[in-house]
Amino acid sequence: MSGQKGQPEKQTETQAFREELRELRREVARLNGHSFIRLHNSMARLLVFNFARGLAFGLGTVLGASVLLSLVAWSVSQVEFLPIIGEWAAEIARQMKEAAGQ
Repeated sequence: MSGQKGQPEKQTETQAFREELRELRREVARLNGHSFIRLHNSMARLLVFNFARGLAFGLGTVLGASVLLSLVAWSVSQVEFLPIIGEWAAEIARQMKEAAGQ
């Protein structure tokens, strides 16, 4: 009797395995169609994408640093109780205004 009972269980396991394999194939096919995978399938596209990403990162870094340093210089120039730092920051602010006017 144990041989008969084991046979249907094995068929059920085999069917479950086949269904799982079908699902896995569908998922792999879906992932292969994803834009990230398609982008990285070509070396030229990958290089262009990374170059553009580097340009955007560099531009963002420069603009962010410029804004941050301008705000710091302006806020330090507003400090008048520290004569050395206040005068130095005021000079930087004056030079920035002159450069913007030209």
